[in-house]
Amino acid sequence: MKGLFKSKPRTPADLVRQTRDLLLFAHPSNSLPDLRESKRDEKMAELSRNIRDMKSILYGNSEAEPVAEACAQLTQEFFKEDTLRLLISCLPKLNLEARKDATQVVANLQRQQVNSRLIASDYLEANIDLMDVLIEGFENTDMALHYGAMFRECIRHQIVAKYVLESDHVKKFFDYIQLPNFDIAADAAATFKELLTRHKSTVAEFLTKNEEWFFADYNSKLLESSNYITRRQAIKLLGDILLDRSNSAVMTKYVSSRDNLRILMNLLRESSKSIQIEAFHVFKLFAANQNKPADIVNILVANRSKLLRLLADVKPDKEDERFEADKSQVLREIAALEPRDLA
Repeated sequence: MKGLFKSKPRTPADLVRQTRDLLLFAHPSNSLPDLRESKRDEKMAELSRNIRDMKSILYGNSEAEPVAEACAQLTQEFFKEDTLRLLISCLPKLNLEARKDATQVVANLQRQQVNSRLIASDYLEANIDLMDVLIEGFENTDMALHYGAMFRECIRHQIVAKYVLESDHVKKFFDYIQLPNFDIAADAAATFKELLTRHKSTVAEFLTKNEEWFFADYNSKLLESSNYITRRQAIKLLGDILLDRSNSAVMTKYVSSRDNLRILMNLLRESSKSIQIEAFHVFKLFAANQNKPADIVNILVANRSKLLRLLADVKPDKEDERFEADKSQVLREIAALEPRDLA
């Protein structure tokens, strides 16, 4: 007889619905003063278990791989209502393990397709203000790494990255990258790189429209930062941006600026070999430009002997034929320059 009354196994959709109810209970707007502390703790423990169970469905566990149908059901129910918004709002109320699990759940859901559609992208397009909430998380030391990881996964969607680039949020990264907390600063730098390299057409459009203020800030706040790690990351990312074919028009303008050339020449003089190497990869674009403005030519000519000596000593740790070939070409270009009259 006992077997007749067994409870039905919980479906992925049931799990999401129950989690949503528990999130509504935990929501900051729901104070519930009459609820006993033991009952409150019980519900929060249940919420933590549910989030862990969602993670197991999406990632699998030591006993089983994830099942596509279960993942699709969970994803569909999760984005049917405002579960993501509730989870983001309630994240500070969760314990550390539950926050980590929730962050992994949100990350995985960005990649889940239902009927060949990334429904997370559709949801975020309709609820784009969630990106405003997530970016504020960078300023909360306890929550920054969780919100930062969610933010980075959300900008995998081009529509979301476009929103961030077209908002004032992008300017905040110049400060976040230099926060005193090393882990948060590194996380912000990883997100900034993702924002400026993943969606090539969107990035090219952003840089074309905003190159004046963007590179002025990039130079003064990052390339000329007093922080060695900031300078090293910034010069590497600048090379990635300018050497991308999608940004060729922006690169041509960048290498026509004497201010940019001055900063690159200073970076070539750094004692750090890694900064020198990355600076060389950008400097070679100035030298290779076949339509150098007269003032660029004259700066290179005036500093020719110093540059030739400096570049001769720039060498990667491992032998690199491509690097040596590029360097030889740059040395030839600089040696052959003639002074030009300014127009």
